[in-house]
Amino acid sequence: MAVTDVFATDDAPQALLDRAEAAGAAVHLVTAAVLARASDAVTPNAVAAIARRVEISLQEAVARAAAGPLALVLAGVTDPGNAGTLVRTAEASGAAAVLFCGASVDPSSPKCVRAAAGALFRLPVAGGGETIEVLEQLRGAGVTTAATVVRGGAPYDQADLRGPLAIVLGPEAHGLAGEVVDAVDLRLTIPMAGPTESLNVAMAGAVLCFEALRQRRAAT
Repeated sequence: MAVTDVFATDDAPQALLDRAEAAGAAVHLVTAAVLARASDAVTPNAVAAIARRVEISLQEAVARAAAGPLALVLAGVTDPGNAGTLVRTAEASGAAAVLFCGASVDPSSPKCVRAAAGALFRLPVAGGGETIEVLEQLRGAGVTTAATVVRGGAPYDQADLRGPLAIVLGPEAHGLAGEVVDAVDLRLTIPMAGPTESLNVAMAGAVLCFEALRQRRAAT
């Protein structure tokens, strides 16, 4: 991540501002009213920054996924809060890249950036491309693709998720399209003990990402 400018109010942590200056960023002290006008958050933080996102091409994202151990494919995930949370989860679980494809939200949207909690500036993210095309490129590079389905898939904790693996997640309202499910190597289901039909997509992604991490740790 390359931060070029930091804007802060008087109550911002001085240690943070000192770190920003030491890293070469220009620090600007502004009033709370000015910072509020620059943000779309109802209650903005005391610090805002201009930073360069780590954006990569689809080809580079596929190459990173092939190197393993894990990548996320967001296929039509339109909610920016869920998308940002999934980027944060991907980084926390050791993923190499996140691919936004189909009708997915713009990863640079403000709510997505906030939900990613900084991960969007550290984890390589690729945007664009049709979902089937992305899956074909991943499979051609030797990456196993796994889609989440509400029922009928292999229990997620019984499948081999050690990688190179790309977990494909779809929109929460309708799930993945049939042609996408047909195009993947694995179909995974998270069994429910209660009457709930399915999990929030960000929660489901977290379960699968950390199961993949657990399996890699157990193998080593």
